[in-house]
This record gives sequence, structure tokens and C-alpha cells, in this order.
Amino acid sequence: MASDALDRQLTRLEDAKRRVGEIDPARLETLLVTLGRQHYRDALSLVRFHDALLFLRAFPPSARVQRRAVSLLNSFSRRVADLRKQGADLSLFDEEKYSGVAGTALCTDFHYDQVRWLLNRFPDRLDIDWDGYDRTGALAAALARFIPLLEEDSLVEADVPYRRWLQAASRGRELSWLVAACERLPLSREEKAEIFGALELPVRCELGNSSLTRTLGGRPVRTPYFHTRPFIRRNEVSLARELSLPPLKLKKLSRREGERVLDLCREATTARYRELYGTTRGDSNQVVQANVGRGVEIFLWGLPPERRLPLRAYQAGFTLKNGVPINYIEGIALFEWMEIGFNTFYAYRDGETAWIYAQVLRMLHQVLGVTCISVYPYQIGQDNEEAIQSGAFWFYRKLGFRPMRKELATLVTVEEKRIASRDSYRTSARTLRRLAQGHVVFELPGSPQGDWDGFAMRNLGFAVQQRMADRYRGDAVTMRQALGRWAARALGVRPAAWPARERRAFENYALVLGLIPDLPGWKIEEKTSLVEVILAKARAGDARYCRLLQGQTRLRAWLRKLGSTRAAAR
Repeated sequence: MASDALDRQLTRLEDAKRRVGEIDPARLETLLVTLGRQHYRDALSLVRFHDALLFLRAFPPSARVQRRAVSLLNSFSRRVADLRKQGADLSLFDEEKYSGVAGTALCTDFHYDQVRWLLNRFPDRLDIDWDGYDRTGALAAALARFIPLLEEDSLVEADVPYRRWLQAASRGRELSWLVAACERLPLSREEKAEIFGALELPVRCELGNSSLTRTLGGRPVRTPYFHTRPFIRRNEVSLARELSLPPLKLKKLSRREGERVLDLCREATTARYRELYGTTRGDSNQVVQANVGRGVEIFLWGLPPERRLPLRAYQAGFTLKNGVPINYIEGIALFEWMEIGFNTFYAYRDGETAWIYAQVLRMLHQVLGVTCISVYPYQIGQDNEEAIQSGAFWFYRKLGFRPMRKELATLVTVEEKRIASRDSYRTSARTLRRLAQGHVVFELPGSPQGDWDGFAMRNLGFAVQQRMADRYRGDAVTMRQALGRWAARALGVRPAAWPARERRAFENYALVLGLIPDLPGWKIEEKTSLVEVILAKARAGDARYCRLLQGQTRLRAWLRKLGSTRAAAR
């Protein structure tokens, strides 16, 4: 097929997938058969076909179309190999939007925990990509810890062949040997990660036909959901209505089941060069699942005690649609307020995104008890041109979110009047960039309106740094010790007798409690419940900690005040 004809056929397929449930599945299958017989001569055409197939695997109109899509996806490692033999430019597959196709490779400086996990799951697919590597100084500093007599060469000679030393020590298995050497160090996980991270080693992973690919990632489902009617559109979704529905039935997974879910999420995000804190470091003991209908499963989990944030509760998660990973989730909560990161993978953005997003918020509301949900500026376009081009701000606005900054709320009012007065009006990219300079928020009915508008967790951190600079001459150790003693006296406890995790949680809390001058005068029951919350940070799951925290009305008032924009300005 000539390139112009192929382009037209691919455009027909892309248009048809947006109208699944409206068009005859037999016509769609015929189009797939036609495109499956074509000889692809460039990476862009091939990846367009690939991503349309991914969509139809997740959002099929019939069993036949789904089976055809899966069958064609299984051919992609061969199709990529054919492109390579033709000498085609394959650099497109290095871009985040198109990475993870079977038969291609990933290459980046993954975090230490991610490399450890990859080596455990795919040991024969990973190696260091030395081409262009120029961090010789960092390599020399790290290798001196692990390679005997290296100093005889490195301290007195020029042009030391560090890689040859490494090859000799590792018998050619350089990456796995380095990670094993780091693991033997008598240091904390964070310190090992710092040593490895300083090397900035580009790690190359050959994907082949593994589950690490976007092409084949996912898991089988017993009863797929087929879209025989049109998709649920954004204007048919009411967040207030969805969040008021009866509670979802949640299933707590076993540790083994939880580990499989985490592995599936890590594979899906790694294939797209994404790495979340809670994805790499999630707690397999905390995984909960909800089947929300229409073939959609949502999973959420927290962090193990040693990896938790000092004050906020954390939930990571992702969604499967007919067994296919279609997005990832990150929710970080303090009291009833939560910041959410939600990213639907590129290939699936034409499929009921608003309804699925509403179900994610519904589950987070149920698990954490949050009622004030804010979205990071990046999600709506701050330093994110893809979000600007897609008009992401209006996705959230039409779901009921509002800007938290007054001047941006005024700008929205002006824009909405222009849109209402002229059908052809479109918000300019310049205006969308202005609108993306602040959070947007959705407050459930009955939730205090505007309470968190001026709050930022960063401001609370700045207040602690100001105290350290003013009273402790910039000495964090001295401040921790002094405020720990002060808070212990104020609350009538002896943290020195507690296990290490509880002591650490108390020390972190003491940093902000030291900013509350009236703490010693709180009622006994207020102090007792506050201590229970601090211990829950180290003992209970993130969800229970968050709900306990919501009972701390006096602490809430103080932290809101200390983290407000006005307080930070002082």
C-alpha cells in the first residue's frame, strides 16, 4: 500500500476507535485485517497502528475485534525487526510517548530501587550503555569502595581504564555486580541509592516480547467488557453524583497478590519511562482492589513504614481496563485535603477518561476520607506543553474544579463568558499557560469551601527552615534534638523508650509541633489523641493514619495557618 493510502487507512482506524460502540464491529475487524497485511516502512506509521490496537484491546466492541487486536500486537517484535533491517529511523521509539513497543529498548538512568527490581525480574535484558558515558570521576569514587587495589592505579596514573577494572571484577556482568556490591554495604537503603545514583549510569533494557512492553503488558480477564453502546462522555459525568454513590466493595489483597499487582504497575510505568515514589517503593501488604464496572479495576496502596512521608498520607495506584494498564495514580493527603496526580497513558485517552477519573476519586474519597481534592499545576499545563495542547485545564474545569488563586478564578470567568458568546472561540495557549500557574480544586458538598486555598505543604516546610535558621544557626541535628525534647515534655511522653520507627515519626512531628506555642496547654485528651496519630504514622497503614488525622481539629487549624501563603511570606 502506498504511503498516502496507508495514512488514510490509519486515520480511518483512529477515527473508528473513538466511535467504538457506534460503528459495526465487523467493519472495524475488516479494517484491522487490511492494516495487518501491510508492510510498514516507517516508525510513525507502525506506532500509530500499534497504539490503535492497544486501545481496541482495552476498549473492544466485540470479542472478535479484541482477539484480532491481541493477535496483531503479538506480531510487533517481528515488525520492528523488519524496520531495523530496512535501515529505518527508529529513534521515535525512544520518546516517552512511543516507548515500550515490543522489539525495542529502554535506556535511561533508572533509580537504584528500580534497577534492583528490573534485575530481579529481567536479569538477562539489562546492561549498562557505555556509549557517551562521561561520569568518570563519579565512577572512580564509587569503584574504590568495591575493587581491591584500584588505588594503585587511580591515585597516581592518568587515563585509568575504570571499565576494564570493572569488567575484570564482574566477569562482564557489570550492572548486576555493581548493584550486588552496593547491597553488601553496611548502609541504609537511601545511602546505597545515593552512591549508585551519583554514577548516573544509563541502563539499557532490551524489551523483546516481555511483559515489560506496552505491547504485551497486562493480565488476562475471565469476562471482558465489550462496548456495544457509545462511550460515556465527559459532559455525562458528575463528580458530585459519583462521589455520593454507595461505597465501593473493596478487596484487601494478600501479600503475594499485592506483589503481583505492584509488578504489573511497575512494568507499565517503566515501559513509559515513568517512575513514581509509591510505585517503586509501594507496600504489597496494603493493596486494595475495587471493580467499578465496565471492565475497570482500580488498585490503591500505601507505603511501608520506613518509606512514609513525614506528615502526609500517601496512596499510589493504577487502573486496569479489561486487564490492560491504562493509567497511574498518586494521592497525597493531609487531613481532608489531597493533591492528586492522575495520568492516563497516551493510547487510551479517547476512552471514558472522565468517568474512570471519577471512579478513582470515588475510591480515594472512600479509602482516605478526603473531601477537598486539588490537582497539581503540572497536570493542567505548567511546564507541560502536552497538557496545554490538549486543553487539560478545561477537562478539570468542566468536571467542577475551580482555580484556588483568585486572579485565576477571575480569568476563568472572563474565558467562560467568551466561550458562551462565540461558538468558534478557543482559549489561546498563552491563556492556558496562565491558568496552569496554580492548583485547581474540587470540594465535595459539605466540605469547607476555600479552607485550603492559600495552603502549600512547601510553605510549612519553609516555616521549619526559618525556625532552624533563626534559632539553631542552621543546625538540623540540634534543632531535632531540642524540639524533640520540648514536644516530649509538652505531650507527656518518653519517645526514647519507643522502637526506632516510632521515635523517627515523633522526631518528624516535633519539627512542626515546635511551631505551635500553645501545645503545652492543650487538654489531656487532645494530647493523647495526637500521640495516637503520631504512632499510627509509624504503625498503621496510610489510610488509617489519614482518617485518624482528620479528627485533629486543633492541629489542623495550626498547620493550615503555618502553611498558608501569608505565613510563608512572613
